[in-house]
Amino acid sequence: MLTRLKVSGFKNLVDVDIRFGPFTCVAGANGVGKSNLFDAIRFLSALAEKPLNEAALSVRDEEGRSGDIRSLFHRVGDDYDEHMSFEVEMVVPSEGTDDLGQKAKAKITFLKYALQLAYRSDDSLQSLGGLEILKEELSHINIGDASKNLLFPHKAKTWRKTAVRGERRVPYFISTEGSDSSRVIKLHQDGNSGRALSRLAEKLPRTVLSATNAAESPTALIARQEMRSWRLLQLEPSSLRQPDVFTAPTTLEADGSHLASTLYYLARHANNAYEKTSDASAEQIYTQVANRLAELIEDVGKIWVDRDDRRELLTVMVKNRDGTTHPARALSDGTMRFLALAVLELDLKAEGVICLEEPENGIHPERIPKILELLQDIATDTEEEIGTDNPLRQVIINTHSPSVVQQVPEESLIIAELKDTVRQGKHFKRVSFGYLPETWRHKRLPNPLDENIVSLGKLLSYLNPVSQVGRTQGTDSKKKRVIDRKDVLTLTIPGLEEQLL
Repeated sequence: MLTRLKVSGFKNLVDVDIRFGPFTCVAGANGVGKSNLFDAIRFLSALAEKPLNEAALSVRDEEGRSGDIRSLFHRVGDDYDEHMSFEVEMVVPSEGTDDLGQKAKAKITFLKYALQLAYRSDDSLQSLGGLEILKEELSHINIGDASKNLLFPHKAKTWRKTAVRGERRVPYFISTEGSDSSRVIKLHQDGNSGRALSRLAEKLPRTVLSATNAAESPTALIARQEMRSWRLLQLEPSSLRQPDVFTAPTTLEADGSHLASTLYYLARHANNAYEKTSDASAEQIYTQVANRLAELIEDVGKIWVDRDDRRELLTVMVKNRDGTTHPARALSDGTMRFLALAVLELDLKAEGVICLEEPENGIHPERIPKILELLQDIATDTEEEIGTDNPLRQVIINTHSPSVVQQVPEESLIIAELKDTVRQGKHFKRVSFGYLPETWRHKRLPNPLDENIVSLGKLLSYLNPVSQVGRTQGTDSKKKRVIDRKDVLTLTIPGLEEQLL
């Protein structure tokens, strides 16, 4: 679970410091940098798994392309920043398993990871260049300091007690020493004994974190797995609609692939990941999904996965209340996305950070509260203990929809906007992430009067987004907007009827 992210020098993210709760909605106009925030999270996730250059090339540049590593650095005119830096605070699971099946147990589950990267030109790859690690550190946050760092509302005796556990006497799991050509990254063993493993930084093709295993540093391994689980869901209707073969993976992919096989697996292994459940338990899972979908479409009566043994295919089926049966792929795009999220909610193995862009796409405005409720239910419940039925899971969405902004919990809302900045005599715009006054970010941060508090004017653009310009004199009656109708205006603008009399 990502609780805090500090970024500087990545695209238009400069001196960004943002705190997250279990559910966070980032709202802002097109082009301000909402997607860049998601790209930073994806980049960190890729760095925990892939070589440096491969991770960089997996992230799009400002023009939506990938292939130019230098374009990921913040730029003013033709001048690029010399380095980019990241710092994250995260709560990780207490146990995990590495790629070789070795089990690991974290010494402490509240961690801080810092990474600083520089661009390195490469004569043999002039169009790409490369990345060099200037600093990499993994340290812990003391349990006694958890209340000062976990600012979002939560129950200390239930959620925090089970989420933040363990102890650590030595400050670092990964540290950096030296400078320039003598700079080394050290991997320290969890047991505070044994010699640290040192690696020359300028020769490293990947982060030290990305190469850890259970034997060397169990805590670093679990941090790595946590970051690898951070993903951006881009649910594509064409992928959601595909049936699955019997041998298909049983987890939902980022594009929505394997919806049928995931639901079928959940129905057959509802209570135990290794043993099949009874038909009654399977029916209960299908009923839960059908009930969720019925909140969006009242006509849904039943959902199940049809198993075609002859063709070895799994297909999600839907039965309407009138008894009509058809494949789920006949549903609308928005409904298919909602269905995928309903399945994801039941997949308790799906942990980590789930980022989702514009989840309201394809959803009728009247049904937006239902998808927002579903997204919040996917996230961990901070009133209850962490466990198999309450996984350490987090949802971050972005939007530019006034309908979403008006209906998300005020505590969850962050507003992204561009702000003029001057640095070393150069003017540029950077994205700033603000919050509403009297919410937990405002109340618990050291400087409650800082620039991150969202102005009333900025908020009103979401609460009353339709311009009233041209609604009176000079309006062409043939082109009169819906909002210009007198009967509509008297409903939307208090006291207008008396003004017009």
